[in-house]
Amino acid sequence: MKPLLAILISALLVSSLSAAQPNIVFILADDMGYGDLGCYGHPTAKTPVIDRLAREGVRFTQHYANGPECSPTRTAFLTGRYQQRAGGLECAIGTGNVGRYDDAIRLAKKRQLGLPAEQAVLPSALKKPGYSSGVFGKWHLGYEPQFNPLEHGWDEFFGYMGGNVHYFNHRELSDLHVLYRGRLPVYEKGYMTHLITDSSLDFIERNKNRPFFLYVSHETPHFPFQGPGDGKKTVDKSNWTEPNATTYVAMLEDLDREVGRVLAALQKHKLEKNTLVVFVSDNGGFARAANMGPLSGAKSTTLEGGIRVPLIMRWPGRIRPGTTSSQVCATFDLTRSILNLAGAKVPAEQLDGFDLVDHITENRKDFARTLFWRGKRGERTWSAVRSGDLKYVRKVEGETSEWLFDLAGDIAEKNDLSRSRPQELKRLKKLLADWEKDVQALR
Repeated sequence: MKPLLAILISALLVSSLSAAQPNIVFILADDMGYGDLGCYGHPTAKTPVIDRLAREGVRFTQHYANGPECSPTRTAFLTGRYQQRAGGLECAIGTGNVGRYDDAIRLAKKRQLGLPAEQAVLPSALKKPGYSSGVFGKWHLGYEPQFNPLEHGWDEFFGYMGGNVHYFNHRELSDLHVLYRGRLPVYEKGYMTHLITDSSLDFIERNKNRPFFLYVSHETPHFPFQGPGDGKKTVDKSNWTEPNATTYVAMLEDLDREVGRVLAALQKHKLEKNTLVVFVSDNGGFARAANMGPLSGAKSTTLEGGIRVPLIMRWPGRIRPGTTSSQVCATFDLTRSILNLAGAKVPAEQLDGFDLVDHITENRKDFARTLFWRGKRGERTWSAVRSGDLKYVRKVEGETSEWLFDLAGDIAEKNDLSRSRPQELKRLKKLLADWEKDVQALR
């Protein structure tokens, strides 16, 4: 009887430990503007599920993507550090594995353009405390086999390697087939947004009895602009990036329903009370399609519209419902938060963010931050630093343009203070210069 008793006790201990470990569901929208949701002020889009998520948790008003494009922010999320440290990932990897500025071009020629597995701390670190992990949807962190998500510590992957695909035939604009399940190419039928959700629900079903980290990486509302009813609509090089207001809203509303399917699965399996749900965007919205609300600029710029994005978190019993937070935060803060929440050990000096979940659940006082951005593409470089409420923005493209804004009363960035406050301008320019020296690439 003693061996049997020992087995039962061991099983109970494992079960108790798993129950204490929260599940984490991280839902990432693609190119969503700050004002693209009902709860962030969209005038027509109906997003009742995500709006309810905000009512049941916390909605952030000053959350920033780490980069103004897709690949940079995703790099920051998986590494917990400024993406500049990785090298070659300051702008989105081009369709077909193309580098778009000097360092990225150099790495592409060597077939090394992507996120090195040893730098992706998040999925591998979660293995030690016993988490299963799956990423479903857009990857965009390297086409080569060594950059496959399974090489980075993920247990499961279904999605596409590049930055965007046709929502129905799942091919890039270059006609390259990039849809994979694990390490193998697959051919599926269906609307991309729905297929991503289907795989996510299957993952929840199979992992409901153990702690899990689910990364739902949607393409929506990134171009090509195709709603779920547009399967017979011709989309090719002539109209791949052409927005349509009606279609765009249809994509937002469909995404909302798909988020609802994930939340329903958590409820079905009685997991919602022990699950942190995060909804966020990877960068600001596409200029001719998205609603940036009161913000200036758009994707690819370091103006507010390019980097300030929606962030919502829900954790029943831990995050007070109906909360609005004005804490300044960024994508890599979520990395540290998830690692700490899961009990994953990563040396503090390897992470650039702070624990945002702890900040909210412990009802800590908001504090001033200094954050930096730099995005290169071709001969153009956008940079910015925010220190407290002051923000310095610089654009270099042949000539240099620079601005100083006080975001406390000017989130639209209409009032340039660079001439009237020269000392502050000098101070922020030095902060940016010092940071640029510090974030030299690791390869």
